[in-house]
Amino acid sequence: MLKRLIRAWILRAASGRPSRPSSRGFGGPAAPRDLAAAPSDALASIRQAFKHAEDLVCQPILAGGVACTLVYFQTIVDEKTLLEHLIRPLQDQAGAADPRELLDGLLQGGLVSVQASRCRDADQAVSAILEGQAALLIDGGRQGICLFPITKYSSRAVVESQHETVIVGPQEAFVENIKTNLSLVRHKLKHPDFKVEKQTFGRFTKTDTYLIYIEGLCNADVLREMKQKLAAIDPSSVLGASYIAERIQGPPITPFPRIQYSERPDTLVSSLMEGRIGLMVDGTPQTLIVPVTFFSLMQSAEDYYQNYLASTWIRWIRLFFVVMSFLVPSVYVAVTTFHPEIVPANLLQTITAARENIPFPALAEVLIMELIFEGLREAGIRIPRPLGQTVSIIGAIVIGQATVEAGIVSAPTVIVVSVTGIASFVIPHFELGLAFRLLRFPLLILGGLLGMAGLVTGLFILFWHLVSLSSFGVPYMHPVAPLSLRDWKDTFIRINWSRMKPRPEAYRDEEAAERLPSGHE
Repeated sequence: MLKRLIRAWILRAASGRPSRPSSRGFGGPAAPRDLAAAPSDALASIRQAFKHAEDLVCQPILAGGVACTLVYFQTIVDEKTLLEHLIRPLQDQAGAADPRELLDGLLQGGLVSVQASRCRDADQAVSAILEGQAALLIDGGRQGICLFPITKYSSRAVVESQHETVIVGPQEAFVENIKTNLSLVRHKLKHPDFKVEKQTFGRFTKTDTYLIYIEGLCNADVLREMKQKLAAIDPSSVLGASYIAERIQGPPITPFPRIQYSERPDTLVSSLMEGRIGLMVDGTPQTLIVPVTFFSLMQSAEDYYQNYLASTWIRWIRLFFVVMSFLVPSVYVAVTTFHPEIVPANLLQTITAARENIPFPALAEVLIMELIFEGLREAGIRIPRPLGQTVSIIGAIVIGQATVEAGIVSAPTVIVVSVTGIASFVIPHFELGLAFRLLRFPLLILGGLLGMAGLVTGLFILFWHLVSLSSFGVPYMHPVAPLSLRDWKDTFIRINWSRMKPRPEAYRDEEAAERLPSGHE
């Protein structure tokens, strides 16, 4: 029996017939259909590919006596441009033209004002039509197919940033249209060394991305690693920047972001000027920026539009409240549970009196209130915007007062959790804030079970984890670990612009910097 099966398989392979039916969906790419080999099948192949597409239009056109067919999706092409700059000029062609002359005239741009490109492959034509281009089949496809990029982009207008707000400085923000976003960057960065490389990701979505950098300023090793990581991924769909970001971050697993998200053109341009690299993704207003450090995520765009003394003071306030956002609940629980002797007597008496009739230990109190606060914060985001902020504020006040009056939690616990929640909003970047919100709970449990010893151990592990991280070869805690005093001028302080000439050592290419002319840095 086995011999007969092997003999049948060998005969089938020799005859050229496949042993199983091929699949175009998930079984691998099908062989391209060459129009020159089967010209009469060009329109039929396109119709077959879109046989259940109701918005497909196959419009016959007579151009100078040559029978043509214009194929496009009505919903994603600019119909005004299609009619005025393509259909009417083709129909106005006088005399009996030769199909070859018509094709040459379209490719040379002498017949219509829309730039044309030629394709000889039916699969390429199908992909182009899906992207919003119009395909013109000349003489039924016997002379090839011309493609016309007349895609219609429906996007919102450029508005002010919703998540990276500033009082002083530019107010514009990126939108979902990648071409609009690139124009916002080009208006600010007018230099021939500004490079834009296009790549497409997603086997189904075909999402366009732009890898942008300034040649001569960005680190060549970082750029090479970025291109290698992008070339190694093959997602089935890309609907947002995070689809790519999570694939190129690599190990180790960490809650801390190693890629910066930004929706501000000025933030992106300033990052490029530092020697960093950006990745714009079509369909999302967020742009990816690499590499990144912990302290760059602690900076706000407004730091560079205010007085440098005020910006320095605000940075100190920001760092202080970041520490409070994940450390205050743990210290409160550890001190009240294991180390009451370090609390002043009057304060300890007040806390003890407030907790006298509370049925839960301090750890359970804080955990209950932290979970309630996280739920209110998430509800405020999901509720419609006009009601979200009101519901969050009123909900926190009402629930906090009710829990204290009911004797479930004490008033000091409500104060601690409220201060912690407010401090977490000081963090400029949302992804970094999420990391500290997550780490707050394990530190809280360590402080509640082991006291200050457990808390110190947790902080030591946290710092060890931070110094072991890197973003595209750049140490995450630079310029603290490794120490670089030269870069402190824009870390804990923000010095005057006249003294901030050298670019950060973490990002720049030393070899490229040596080749730059004097004053170019």
